[in-house]
Amino acid sequence: MFWPVPDTWKPSDDAELVAGWRLWLELSDRAWPTAEWDGTPADAVKQLRELLDACDDIETVYRETSADPSEEFVHVIQALALCASAVIGLWWDDFAPLDSDRAPKLHEDLQRFAAHAEQVLTLLATHGGWAALDSARRGPA
Repeated sequence: MFWPVPDTWKPSDDAELVAGWRLWLELSDRAWPTAEWDGTPADAVKQLRELLDACDDIETVYRETSADPSEEFVHVIQALALCASAVIGLWWDDFAPLDSDRAPKLHEDLQRFAAHAEQVLTLLATHGGWAALDSARRGPA
């Protein structure tokens, strides 16, 4: 983890509330490849590349619409981008079909990002006021 995920967070204004929602929605299904995955590490990190674009847009819009953007919230967004970038940097150009030597390494890298993303999802849901939605996203226990 690059920046620790804060223990608490409460949207300071409507712009931060909207940015928090957008971030929660973007993170809800980005850590792992989809069913359309082609079997290559490069394709496995495609969703993370798309997440980088979304994080950039969320941060830009948030800074433009908030009267006083919270640096703590901006760091949450930037830490996600940094964590995703680390994984992307290792795998973005690996178009060879995944093999038994590289599979555990790719899984470990994706798991590291997924763990960070899960902490952020929990923070947003718990302190943003939509914890019931987070429980619905995870499904029955």
